[in-house]
Amino acid sequence: MPNAPLRTSRLAPIVIAALLAVGGCAMKPQKIDADAVAVAGKARLAAVIAQEEPITGPLSLYEAMARALKYNLDQRIELMDEALRWEQLELQRFEMMPSLVASSGFTTRSNEAASRSRSLASGNQSLEPSTSSERSSHTADLAASWDVLDFGLARVRAMQTADETLISHERRRKVTNRILEDVRTAYWRAVSADRTFKKLVSLQVLAQQALRESEALEERRLVPPLTILSYQRDLIAVQGEVLKLQRELSLSKSQLAALINLAPNTEFTLVLPSRTDVVPELPGAADDMVLTGLRFRPEVHEASYRGQINVLEKQTAFLRTLPSLKGILGINYDNNTYLSHGSWLSASARISWNLLDVFRYPAHKRVLEAETRVLEQRELALTMAVATQVHVARLRFQLLAQELNSIRRSYVVQERILALSRGGFKAKSVSQQSLVREEMNAVLSEVRYDSAYADLQNAYANLYASMGLDNFEIENTDAMPVAKFAAALEAHWNDRALTLPSMNESEP
Repeated sequence: MPNAPLRTSRLAPIVIAALLAVGGCAMKPQKIDADAVAVAGKARLAAVIAQEEPITGPLSLYEAMARALKYNLDQRIELMDEALRWEQLELQRFEMMPSLVASSGFTTRSNEAASRSRSLASGNQSLEPSTSSERSSHTADLAASWDVLDFGLARVRAMQTADETLISHERRRKVTNRILEDVRTAYWRAVSADRTFKKLVSLQVLAQQALRESEALEERRLVPPLTILSYQRDLIAVQGEVLKLQRELSLSKSQLAALINLAPNTEFTLVLPSRTDVVPELPGAADDMVLTGLRFRPEVHEASYRGQINVLEKQTAFLRTLPSLKGILGINYDNNTYLSHGSWLSASARISWNLLDVFRYPAHKRVLEAETRVLEQRELALTMAVATQVHVARLRFQLLAQELNSIRRSYVVQERILALSRGGFKAKSVSQQSLVREEMNAVLSEVRYDSAYADLQNAYANLYASMGLDNFEIENTDAMPVAKFAAALEAHWNDRALTLPSMNESEP
């Protein structure tokens, strides 16, 4: 084939030019379609909400908690992240298995792979040009290899991934505790808002009407100026307090809807518990509550897992100083007809040692030991933080309980004053202005009572979260109906949440 080299020399520049043209194609950034993204996002959210169980009646506290744990998007993110970590752990285990590589290849050339020999003694050609391979050939092989050092490193990495998986579980528990705390707070504030909304509106109307009447009296000069101005000042103060209470309570229902993943415009009603003098009780002594917090807080568990990962990292650093021993076993095939044996088994072993890792190890070890000291100090600081948070939550709960008791007593006294004022007004011994003032004070006292009870429930939820207690034996599954889940939560909070878990109880 005398023209083959010529054709090859002409074809090579064309191939090179084509490769350069393809590789040199410029990539232009493509902006997203913001309108399409917005429409698609709204549609996805609507589709997720449509799959949820509809609310068929007034929403109770425990149904709200159940819906939050089933449908809250932050909770679902943590659930999916934990599931992702488990999948990564399963994938990491494959790193410890031997490598099994199958390969196949085809080669061809434009002329014979011929060679000749030259005598080293005389410098003359000793043989005619000859070849031992065909122009085109096909090869295949299957090789299994296993590196002892890589196996050890992969095993330690898998153990670290397992700890990371447990950390993701603790983070989910932390989110769960936060969601339950937020739901209890938003629910009781929403109850207070629903219960007192009409009364606040009527109080606002009453105050506005009384203010207009007082201004008329002032214009007609039927009452001493100082008396009427003091009365107006009291009315304006009442209006200001009403507006403040409305602002604090008006957003609570929207916050509750967001926590249980309802559309913002969804209309729903709440179960309005009857007023009760019974308030939650402290589940134990202060030291026992601190110990419980140190046992169950997700942050404490995460710090412990971080310490274990650091210990495993020290093992990794040491393993890298060891020599690597790799064995290979293969099955090979070549269709070259010049070969006497076209298929064969092969085995080999190789040992290698990166000596720089040996010299690097002392410095790496010092870094890891310094990191250990940092982790230990952080764990100590976290212990102090948990103890402080439990004590603060406990003190806040006690103070709010005392405050609720004081407000309740004030509410009872105000009811008696109102009853006497109404009687006095009928007997014409009490003025209309005094009666209006007591009517407004009675409504405000009732609203303060509801608001104080909601604050106490918030403090109780915060106390519970400060100890890291979650719903021990309740499994949140998509298949569990909301009603069944809510019943399990109610049983837990009514029974197990009243006492601290015993020391021999398994941790979550």
